[in-house]
Amino acid sequence: MRSFILLLAACALIGSCGNPSGLQPAFFTNIESTVSLYALTRTPVSLPSGYSITGRQPIRTEQGSPFDFAFDIDSTGQPVILPTGPLKLGQQSGIKLSAQDYDSIKFAPTTGYNVDSAQVVHENTVLLAMTRATPCQSSIGFAAPFYAKLHVLAIDTTSTPNGRRIDFVIITDVNCGYRGLELGLPKQ
Repeated sequence: MRSFILLLAACALIGSCGNPSGLQPAFFTNIESTVSLYALTRTPVSLPSGYSITGRQPIRTEQGSPFDFAFDIDSTGQPVILPTGPLKLGQQSGIKLSAQDYDSIKFAPTTGYNVDSAQVVHENTVLLAMTRATPCQSSIGFAAPFYAKLHVLAIDTTSTPNGRRIDFVIITDVNCGYRGLELGLPKQ
């Protein structure tokens, strides 16, 4: 009887009764956004160069706000997406080139993310991205990354006032422990 009462108390505490995965029901709706990022080098610092998956927004990297990946143009003129590792910010995030079409990706994989080098991108490149593992607010001792998928729409490597920019669409799932990358409320 005592173990049954402890099980009920634990179930109520983490809210996973009747839920085999132990995850809280998804709360945040997955949305798609169109984003422009500007190169880390040779563009005004007032323009966003990084993207925060958790915050679902472009970030000005010099402000010290956390971000998960940034855009730049390397010394050979190649456009690149950089996770935090090659920026000397620790291996807190990762990126992964996808061979699948953007629309056919339903769930983020959990392995195979590049955390320590830049990924060259071109128009129509599809990438998956993940954050560092973040403690879930509703589950004691449980931490999980957040995931996103992005599709590169356009890249401008010229030095015009609006150049040195990448435009992409992105869907983020900011429900702790979820990997769904379709629009709407994600499924477990």
